[in-house]
Amino acid sequence: MKIAILVAMDKELSLLLNLMPEKIERKIGKDSFYIGTIGSNTIIAGKCGIGKVNSALKTYEVIRELSPDLIINSGVAGGVDGSLGVGSVLIADKVSYHDVWCGPGTQYGAADGFNSTLIPSSTIIEKGKEIFGNDSNVHFGLICSGDKFIHLKEEVDDIKSNFPDALAVDMESASIAQTCTACGVPFAIIRVMSDTPGAAENVSQYVDFWDKAPEKTLGCVSEIISEL
Repeated sequence: MKIAILVAMDKELSLLLNLMPEKIERKIGKDSFYIGTIGSNTIIAGKCGIGKVNSALKTYEVIRELSPDLIINSGVAGGVDGSLGVGSVLIADKVSYHDVWCGPGTQYGAADGFNSTLIPSSTIIEKGKEIFGNDSNVHFGLICSGDKFIHLKEEVDDIKSNFPDALAVDMESASIAQTCTACGVPFAIIRVMSDTPGAAENVSQYVDFWDKAPEKTLGCVSEIISEL
């Protein structure tokens, strides 16, 4: 299987490339992608950038130029549910926008022409539950995306008012999900909690998190891929 793994930032990409000791560089425009293997699968590793537009553009470029069978978005997220602390991993089984509303007669969170909830690959979710079902640090649920770093309790309360079952927030998952859905490519979202928005120490949590390096989420990705 040919699997593209997209991350938002250089520091995440560096960790991902450590899982691929042998790789070749492939340029798409001015951007570098790296092709190697994990298990028996061909892996395309690359950076999509921060935010919805950046991630949607890069996802579409990868689909158009390299035709992956599956796209996995990995990286960090903010935990907005008490069950997820810093270091917890979320394998999303639903994805929504927390900052999209197209007006009267439309459903909150639904981009024009799409459902308000986008559904990741059932194969990845089932494999994740098979491998990590007894791991109390790995969770399954809804992640919501928007073009803003969420850190205030009022922001979390607003998101939860529309999506009470949301477990985490980020800035790329929903746009990657929408692009994949539009192109008919299965996708998966696997993220580690770098901070807990609304907590007094939220920003310092995020800054300090990088000293420990979010290797657990990429470890989860690697384990799942190796068993496909």
